[in-house]
Amino acid sequence: MDVQQQVRSAAIEHRFDPYEDNGGTCLAIAGEDFCIIASDTRQSNGYSINSRYAPKTYKVSETSVLATTGFHADGLTLVKRLDQRLEWYRHAHEKEMSTPALAQLLSITLYQKRFFPYYSFCLLGGLDPEGKGAVYSFDPVGSFERETYRAGGSAASLIQPFLDNQVGWKNQENADKSLPDLETALRLTKDAFTSATERDIHTGDCLEIFVVTKDGVKVEQYQLKRD
Repeated sequence: MDVQQQVRSAAIEHRFDPYEDNGGTCLAIAGEDFCIIASDTRQSNGYSINSRYAPKTYKVSETSVLATTGFHADGLTLVKRLDQRLEWYRHAHEKEMSTPALAQLLSITLYQKRFFPYYSFCLLGGLDPEGKGAVYSFDPVGSFERETYRAGGSAASLIQPFLDNQVGWKNQENADKSLPDLETALRLTKDAFTSATERDIHTGDCLEIFVVTKDGVKVEQYQLKRD
């Protein structure tokens, strides 16, 4: 057998990788009567910027906001599926689904796809039925827990220690250890992303901040580094 025949008869390995990490960062902070959910708008692939405005945070109900990082296409698909389920719920019950119920629905939706999961790391924030801020963090197959604050995405390792110190009062003596007010939470959110963009090339361009209160959901934009 000559060399060409040996090459033709050799086994050929084919790879299929349906996922892509499009970078970006999100965070959520729950207060006594509000919740902040924020994310940057940069969508990237390695060292290439695909878009400078590709939102990762979505209003899904009058009391809940969802932020996703990971594969942008999977995040969009997940949000569309949730929107459909929430629309069915509104028609059937003539009311909005509560944030804790929506957290359970999101967990079930992710778990149903566990054998070919959405490559999406989610943060769900909003108000619970008592009007208190609530943050739920998820892994791609639906495991979740309620927290006071959480960061996710490519700069999570930079922002989470900052939140631990400034919101969770960890490693501080004689700290007040009370929940931050809305003004303080907004300032911490902007400071966290401003610092993260100095070290993480996948985070930047624009920061979208969703503030959930008893009056509804308000959106604020804040410019970040573009290089």
